[in-house]
Amino acid sequence: MSIKALAKDTAVYGLSSIVGRFLNWCLVPLYVYLFPSEEYGIVTYLYGVTAVMLVILNYGMETGFFRFANKEDDPERVYTTSLISVGTTSLLFLILLTIFLNPISEGLKLPEQSLFVWLIGATVAVDAFCNLPFAYLRYKNRSWRFAGIKLINVALNIGLNLFFLLVCPEIEKTNPGLISWFYQPMGGDAFGIGWIFVANIISSYTILILLTPQLIGRRWRFAWSLLKRMLGYSWPLLILAIAGMLSQNMGQLIIPYLISDEEAARSMIGIYGANMKIAIVMVMFTQAFRYAYEPFIFSQAKRAGESSARMYADAMKYFVIFGWLIFLGVMFYLPFVRYFISPSYWSGLQVVPVMMGAELCFGVFFNLSLWYKLTDRTRWGMYLSLICFAIMAGLNVWLVPLIGVPYGYMGSAWAALISYFLVMLLSYFLGRYYYPLPYEVGRIAGYTLLAGLFYVAGMIMEGIFPDWTVYTVRTLLLLCYGAIIARFENIPLISPYIRKLC
Repeated sequence: MSIKALAKDTAVYGLSSIVGRFLNWCLVPLYVYLFPSEEYGIVTYLYGVTAVMLVILNYGMETGFFRFANKEDDPERVYTTSLISVGTTSLLFLILLTIFLNPISEGLKLPEQSLFVWLIGATVAVDAFCNLPFAYLRYKNRSWRFAGIKLINVALNIGLNLFFLLVCPEIEKTNPGLISWFYQPMGGDAFGIGWIFVANIISSYTILILLTPQLIGRRWRFAWSLLKRMLGYSWPLLILAIAGMLSQNMGQLIIPYLISDEEAARSMIGIYGANMKIAIVMVMFTQAFRYAYEPFIFSQAKRAGESSARMYADAMKYFVIFGWLIFLGVMFYLPFVRYFISPSYWSGLQVVPVMMGAELCFGVFFNLSLWYKLTDRTRWGMYLSLICFAIMAGLNVWLVPLIGVPYGYMGSAWAALISYFLVMLLSYFLGRYYYPLPYEVGRIAGYTLLAGLFYVAGMIMEGIFPDWTVYTVRTLLLLCYGAIIARFENIPLISPYIRKLC
């Protein structure tokens, strides 16, 4: 797989990730206009818990599958062994959740929302299992089928949200008999945010059905010795992923335990979560890149030599280039983008640049992770993630109460940026020792400085010059950034024209 193939797969996976997340993102205005911040805070909080549980239930098997499918003579045996393992643990999780639902709900500080907890838990169980068939599609380079199923999931989820939250209340007013068989037993309109979780569970189980071609018609084999080797490779990745996901969702998860006023804490989480949806553009880019990058690095690992190292370094450079382009684009037009959320949530817009910077650092950290994955030193990934988690937790415990209500979530945002930046640097220097690559550090730093200068130049104009002047200059700065990149990186079809102008 070449850099061009990586770019193509990133674009295709991005179709499902970016378009899908964008469409889900469009649900945020619906949520924030229908529900007060303290109710939306419950949704944000449970989604944070969901992200962590999904990582736990996958326990690094996704990456382990890619590693061993490329190493073993029988990749089908690797796949079915992984499926049986993850399927068994997901089923066990669902059984335990059902038995201990009340104490789990109390531990999450949601004793009155135990049904919400069960719905989200049942969704996580099937999503964890579905990750392996999705990984198999990536392994087989069936990116279009991957993207298609992901988009069906998104479309179904959005359709169900609109149906439950907007259509059903209107039907209940005019012809309640049509929906009374399912709507009233759940509480009708009073069920509120619960319909969001109902939509999630229906769409997730529908996707399981669509993935059955990746589950049937094959010889199911389970190899305990293979699983032990896979777990030996993957368990550090599990610790890495748990610590990483806890770090990514630290603000949503820790604020209820740091702010004694429960209603204020939920409101802060709601505002924080809604504004983070604006910064999610950077997350979408990172995720699309990750989907293509993991198969890429393990397939390249079969090839030794300078060409592979050069492609790894180029992938890092272009990731940073496009990451800063996304950052500038969002920040320059934030006064327009902010209308996706209710004005009552705008007090949290200050979160956006901090979290976008944090997510860019996290993306670079992920790029750097190849040194311990390719050298089978996955324990280092665990150590780095634990260090990141410890720094972020400590900063949250200090900064959130220090800032207090109502802006304590800014402590979580700065904690994320600082901790991601520090572990990014640490991973880079460790990588230079264990698996040195010819990263163009000078050029990457130059592009970072350029983006920083353009950002400052574009932002200091606000409130001083008329709006039309501000946005004209910002647009020109964005085009200038792109032109400079095209000029120095020899982008086909663009750089010849830039060279003539320069």
